[in-house]
Amino acid sequence: MKLVATVVALCASLAFASDFDRSGGPYVPTPQAVVDAMLELAGVGPRDYVIDLGSGDGRIVLTGATRHKASGMGVDIDPELVDLANGSARKLGVAERVQFERRDVLAADVSRATVITLYLLPGMMVNLQAKLLAELRPGTRIVSHDFAFEKWKPDRTITVQTPEKYEISGSWTSDVHLWIVPAAVQGAWRVQRDGDQGEASRLEIRQGFQHFEGRLARPGRTLELQDGRLTGSQLSFTLPAANGGREQFAGTVARDRIQGEVRSGETVVARWSATRVP
Repeated sequence: MKLVATVVALCASLAFASDFDRSGGPYVPTPQAVVDAMLELAGVGPRDYVIDLGSGDGRIVLTGATRHKASGMGVDIDPELVDLANGSARKLGVAERVQFERRDVLAADVSRATVITLYLLPGMMVNLQAKLLAELRPGTRIVSHDFAFEKWKPDRTITVQTPEKYEISGSWTSDVHLWIVPAAVQGAWRVQRDGDQGEASRLEIRQGFQHFEGRLARPGRTLELQDGRLTGSQLSFTLPAANGGREQFAGTVARDRIQGEVRSGETVVARWSATRVP
C-alpha cells in the first residue's frame, strides 16, 4: 500500500494541463480508483506487459508495476509528460520494467502487449479499433476508462464511484470497459469429426467480433449454429443433435486450424477439427 500511495503522490505532482496538441483529447488524469479498477478488471499480474496508450503521467503503468508486479510501457505525444513519467519510474525503482516513450498512439508498436489500457476520446477510439484488432494477439485484454468502441461491444462493463470527476463531467461515476481480443474466424472451414464417414462437413462463419453466426453443411443436411462465442482463441457454439437434443462444440483457434471436443451435457462424445478453406 505504501508503494501505491507513493505512485499517487508522484502522479498528483504531475497533474498539470499541458499546452501540447493532443489528438486523443486533453490531458485529464485518471482517478486512482479507476486505475485500480482497470487493472483489476483486466486481471493484471506479474506475467503481463501493459501498454497504456495516451499514458499522461504514467500512473496506470506505474501502478501495474508496483502493485501487480507487471512490466509495461506508456506512450504519449507530450514530451514533458513522458520525461516526468520516466522520472517517476526511476524514483519508484521500476525503470527496468517500465518505460515511457513519446509517440503518436496510432504509430505505437502494441504487438508485445497482453493488456492495453486507454483513456481516449471517442474519435481516437474509432481510429484505434482496426489497429488493435489487427496487431494484438487473441486473448489480449483491452480496458478503457469511460469511452467505448463504436461497434465492438465490451465483454464486460463495471461502474466505479469517482466523485472527483463531478466538476469536470457532471458525473459521480466512471465506466470501465473490458474487451478480450477475439481470434479471426470469419469464412469457410473444412470440418472433420471423429467417427464421421465419407465427405467432410463445411462450416461457414459470419463473425461480429466476439460473437458469430453460421451454418454447418453436412451431406444431406445443413444446421444453423447457435450461441457462437469467442473468448480470445477459445471458440464455442451449439448444434442440434441427432437425438433431438443439442451438442456443444468447443475448440482452440490457432490461425488456420481449430481443434476441440464435442459434448452432450457433461459428456465428451467426440473430438473435432477444422481447417480454413483458402
